[in-house]
Amino acid sequence: MAENAITQGAIRSIFSSDGCVVEQPVMQCVQIKTMDARAGESGPQRFRVVLSDIRNFIQTMIATSANDIVLSGRLKKGSIVRLLRFNPQNVKDKKILIIMEMDVLDDYGEHDKIGQPEALENNRADVQPAAISGNNFYGAKPAQPQQQQQQQNQQRSLPVHQSNPGTSAHPNLYPIEGLSPYAHKWTIRARCTHKTEMKTWHNAKGEGKLFSVNLLDDTGEIRATGFNDAAERLHPIFEEGTVYYISTPCRVSLAKKAFSNLPNDYELQFERDTEVEKAHDQENKPQIRYNFTKIGDLDSVEKETTIDTIGVLKEVGEVNTITSQKTNKDFTKRDLILADDSQTSVKLTIWGQQAQAFDAPLESIIAFKGVKVSDFGGKSLSLLSAGNMTTDPDIDEAHKLRGWFNAVGQSAVFSTHANLSSGTGGSKQVSKVISDIVTEETYMQDEASYFSLKASVIFVKNTTFAYPACSSTQPKVCNKKVIEEEPGAWRCENCQVVWPEPKYRYVLSLNVADHTGTMWLNCFDEAGQIVVGMDANTLMKMKNDDEENGTQNFTAAMMDATCRSFNFRVRAKKEIYNDQPKPRYTVLNIAPLNYAQEANKLSQLIKQYDTNDDSLFVQ
Repeated sequence: MAENAITQGAIRSIFSSDGCVVEQPVMQCVQIKTMDARAGESGPQRFRVVLSDIRNFIQTMIATSANDIVLSGRLKKGSIVRLLRFNPQNVKDKKILIIMEMDVLDDYGEHDKIGQPEALENNRADVQPAAISGNNFYGAKPAQPQQQQQQQNQQRSLPVHQSNPGTSAHPNLYPIEGLSPYAHKWTIRARCTHKTEMKTWHNAKGEGKLFSVNLLDDTGEIRATGFNDAAERLHPIFEEGTVYYISTPCRVSLAKKAFSNLPNDYELQFERDTEVEKAHDQENKPQIRYNFTKIGDLDSVEKETTIDTIGVLKEVGEVNTITSQKTNKDFTKRDLILADDSQTSVKLTIWGQQAQAFDAPLESIIAFKGVKVSDFGGKSLSLLSAGNMTTDPDIDEAHKLRGWFNAVGQSAVFSTHANLSSGTGGSKQVSKVISDIVTEETYMQDEASYFSLKASVIFVKNTTFAYPACSSTQPKVCNKKVIEEEPGAWRCENCQVVWPEPKYRYVLSLNVADHTGTMWLNCFDEAGQIVVGMDANTLMKMKNDDEENGTQNFTAAMMDATCRSFNFRVRAKKEIYNDQPKPRYTVLNIAPLNYAQEANKLSQLIKQYDTNDDSLFVQ
């Protein structure tokens, strides 16, 4: 019976000096309530659950890391549960439990409230007096010296962090999940997962220095910031990946969401006397928790959303520098291409020191925490300054992805998110056939439109297929046309630089066809390399060698570029040529056909037909 399984008296024993009577008590869930978010704040959903041990009931709060047990529907009113990890706390003289992990005992089902549990008495004396005098009539607690009373109150306000045991120097550790402005004297044991560079700020009130760190334990993660003297003292102490003890005085305040992507309502501010001590035991490190989003699912993610993702490193770009138009500051960046078992790839940009120091080999498994989703020119990702990346992490998702890649992923063809959304606001992509595109030319507006097209290349113009471009990458990539002033001297008017030789870039005109007709497309360097199968410099050298040696390698390469099918993302725009409006179709992105996805689309189309009779009409 469920009643016999419940650990009666467990709630009171949890808050006693001896601790709970059993390590993992069993209780009944008698109420589940969603907690309202504070005005103006956003963050993960929070749940308050009332648990009963038949004798007493108590309010508990589910840690956000354990929200899935509620969101999945496993935990219901009347369920019998086993508490696996929890922390007793006193908040404003009220006893509550923070639940970090629990398990629903499905075999017992759901029941109406068992017994008549009573509220746990917050002020009940742990020990009744042996004799009753006038000062302690009816069992009233006898007066105690003020110092002894303060010590007992302090002990009640500092719960033991059961999943992060203390030491003799730090016997009572506080969980990050339980930190709030109402907690006064506390110590946390946390791993530094991210540390910023020392920054200097200037405003009307003066100037100063600051830095911040992200701190993680088994219950949650929180951002901590140090200013001026505290920043100079603590910045050299913190190292990413190292575990520390952080003790008060340290201010807990509402989190400034503009500067943090962590799912915590609060943040810390180091003070002049905040104690930070490197833990001697670095073995029991809290592990970074991820909430991964598949690369193939990015289409359903809103822009500006912060996510975690994991993928195989397919390409590594060069380090580039861009200049902000607003601040005129230079930023260093590097583009990576990641792919996963959804057979989809995405561009992810890393910045600053991380971009310069990046040295992970190709085909590494990399987990990213805290990347922002963008839809400019298609879905892409950017690692935030407070985010982090881990190469070949020892987690289940990484091992699973490695197994898939070694088995089938190395030969897989990946679709891409680049330029899959409209440049006019990220609307859902529209697929068209050529006959419809040609028909709509008459109604083409001045504003550009975007569509997807599946077609085969049937001809590539080989007259003007590339132009000589500038090789400048500092302070930004140029790619402007250069002019040959004399042999071995190519001048860029934009950069005022002379190069010994140009870097050729494609400007191809393609004739493509599908089952409804043909049309011309214009494509540039990145798309051209996919169509031809080599960069423009190689093809230009091949053409020059043919002219000198009388060979036909160039012609053969252009023929090899035909009779291949692709998914094109195209921008259509009306232009005026010789005073006449003319449509221009430019390839924004190109990807080889993903036959697995194409077969799935066909199977879904077949399912729309009524196969139970001779009709071929779509249902």
